[in-house]
Amino acid sequence: MIRKEILPAVAAIIFNEKGDILLQRRMDTKKWCVISGHVEFGETVQEAIVREIQEEAYTRSEVVRLIGVYSSPEYTTYYYPDRAVQYVVTYFEVKLIDQIQEGISNSESAAFSYFPLHRLPDELDLMNPHWLKDALDPESKVFTR
Repeated sequence: MIRKEILPAVAAIIFNEKGDILLQRRMDTKKWCVISGHVEFGETVQEAIVREIQEEAYTRSEVVRLIGVYSSPEYTTYYYPDRAVQYVVTYFEVKLIDQIQEGISNSESAAFSYFPLHRLPDELDLMNPHWLKDALDPESKVFTR
């Protein structure tokens, strides 16, 4: 029988000065996604996303605002060989303090690139379909989905 878990996670939506969105090409799936990761014991969700950006993109950042909390099993459940995990993802808009250096890659990230909102790559990883619309909401409401 497959083990089922629910875990807290965080994700960052990062725009540059032109309004393009930063995406990370994951090493494991080879697909593009926003920077994301797990919340570690003893840290807040804000601390977790700042740490994840530092670990994956080697740059400092700060949280601008909370976009929402996403827990729909349809979009946050991942299946692994020994378990199924439903993530409860807290999405933040985040600002980079330092720019990402070109050519960065590591065990989690094959590449980073900014994309215009009207030309996102076809190879997007599993994400809630509302993430971008919610991030662009002119009223800056907080969403739960």
